[in-house]
Amino acid sequence: MTTARDLLIVTMDVGTGHAVEQGNLSLALAGAELIDLVESSALALDGDRIVPGTQPATGDRLLDEAASSLVREEPYESAEDWLWRRGRGLSSAYLAALETEGLVTRERGRRFPVRTGRRALVDSPDRRHAEERLASDEPVLAALTAALRIRDESADDLPEVTVDAVATVLATVGDAVTELEAVRQRRTIEDAAFDNVWRGL
Repeated sequence: MTTARDLLIVTMDVGTGHAVEQGNLSLALAGAELIDLVESSALALDGDRIVPGTQPATGDRLLDEAASSLVREEPYESAEDWLWRRGRGLSSAYLAALETEGLVTRERGRRFPVRTGRRALVDSPDRRHAEERLASDEPVLAALTAALRIRDESADDLPEVTVDAVATVLATVGDAVTELEAVRQRRTIEDAAFDNVWRGL
């Protein structure tokens, strides 16, 4: 299991009780990939720059795809740029992978036995692993779920991350999610103002 897969599973788990915006989730998934690649020595961070290392096969198709897409020429890519580039549509890719593996299914309607568009997790060892990791307050998953507002903990309540590169990625994820939220709010305000103008004509 990868951190990104665990993160998607816990965000889908109905027990969390929070809807997560797909853009926010995609940014966090890209950050989760970076962290797993740091921990596998596939890359290192020089400040906020991603310096590629060896490219060992991880056994996970999407994580291997992430490793192969690293910029391998100086001045390299910043962690922030990686999140925005790699994160585009990433939540859909992970969801499709889980569905292909039978870990996610489309729910059937209550009145009619046809599949709805809503997806649900099936009971599986992968789901239990992700839930146990979240319940154990594992620092990386705890920080990522906090960035997505799945948990209502403040930064002071989170378990400490001791690896500098991982802490840098987590801070970058938090900043990117906050920036995306701000853009979303501005658009909502602008759309409301536009609607008010039309009503006044």
